[in-house]
Amino acid sequence: MILPKSNRLEPAEVAQLSAIVGEFGCRIQPIVGDVRTIYAIVGDERHELMINRLEGLPFVDRVDTIQSPHKLMDIRSDLARHRVRVGGVTLGDELLIMAGHCTIDPKNPNLFYETAHAVKEAGAHAIRGGVWKPRTNPYAFQGDNKSLEILMEGSRRTGLPVDTEVMDEEQLKLALAAGVHVLQIGARNALNYSLLRQVGAAVAGKPVAVLLKRSIHSGPLNEFISAAEYIVNFGNPNVILCPRGTSPTLDGYRNQPDESITPLLKERTWAPVVVDPSHSVGKAAYVPACALAAVAYGADGLCIEAHVEPARGLGDDPKQAVTPAVLAGLIRDAKALHAVRRSRTTPVPSA
Repeated sequence: MILPKSNRLEPAEVAQLSAIVGEFGCRIQPIVGDVRTIYAIVGDERHELMINRLEGLPFVDRVDTIQSPHKLMDIRSDLARHRVRVGGVTLGDELLIMAGHCTIDPKNPNLFYETAHAVKEAGAHAIRGGVWKPRTNPYAFQGDNKSLEILMEGSRRTGLPVDTEVMDEEQLKLALAAGVHVLQIGARNALNYSLLRQVGAAVAGKPVAVLLKRSIHSGPLNEFISAAEYIVNFGNPNVILCPRGTSPTLDGYRNQPDESITPLLKERTWAPVVVDPSHSVGKAAYVPACALAAVAYGADGLCIEAHVEPARGLGDDPKQAVTPAVLAGLIRDAKALHAVRRSRTTPVPSA
């Protein structure tokens, strides 16, 4: 990881870096932050001569080497100071709330518009809405491209950013062209490394965040963090980790709730954690308790399925979407708990 003396290097200076590391089989990947750009060395950093030559350049402040399976996502990396922002919220400072439909009904857009206004009134900062849906049953409703316009119209009417899941390159292109603010990588694609690379390349240099859900199987935490590394490696550090329940399922719940991994993630990576309690438990009655548990564990936000009339919803909404009234109470309680937790958290002294 190369830290320049200035906020950003000139193209000729980057070319010098590339020429040096290229001799050792590495390449340079700029990581653009809010204020400063740092330059990752992609490849084996353990060449002493390469480090010495880089540190001898007049525009280089220092070179930090991190031997980690995820050196960009590692909490020791220089991206540790980066902050992800969504809907006017800086994650880590304020609790982010994303809420909305599991699946947008293209035949009844008004239900989505009503929900969008209702979740905003309840206190949400962003709207979630499923345009395309992965389904276990091939005959179940898979989503519709027409729902993308409904999603963006909901954003225009409320002024809130929107989140939706993409599952392939075509959907990725359509979502970015439409102006989607947060791209979601679902649990079924969380380890689809080809898609992660495509998303990383597509969002590089764009003011777009990526919400990466944990894979369905109860995999190692390093596997989850390394999946995010695929995205950040292309230059956009606006990635959010999203625990959403894993397998094997816990009797009575849709999945095995895993909000408890939040502090474990925060010990290893700087990335914000936004928990999805709706998919963790799979039943609306259990969502508020799961959401508060996530905040107690240190989550930076919540992604919740909500609907003005859950019984009329598609996909998972009839069973796991909360009403706007329940959402409002949940947000009130979650913010109060978040404030208490922050007041009692002792800052870790810098080294």
